[in-house]
Amino acid sequence: MDNRVLEHLYNVHSKKIKELEEFMGGGGCKDYPHYRELCGIIRGLRTAQSEINDLVQRYKDFDND
Repeated sequence: MDNRVLEHLYNVHSKKIKELEEFMGGGGCKDYPHYRELCGIIRGLRTAQSEINDLVQRYKDFDND
């Protein structure tokens, strides 16, 4: 399988995480609920990245068999 799609998706998530972290670090959150919401989004994106990494590894293992 061509992993370029998965790599692209991973990179899109990385970019979004970085943007959110910079926004939060710059004091962009209007209140605590907003901060918690953004933390949840980051957590979700990182979970998705973990799933992407697992999928890439499975494809590599499958291709090696």
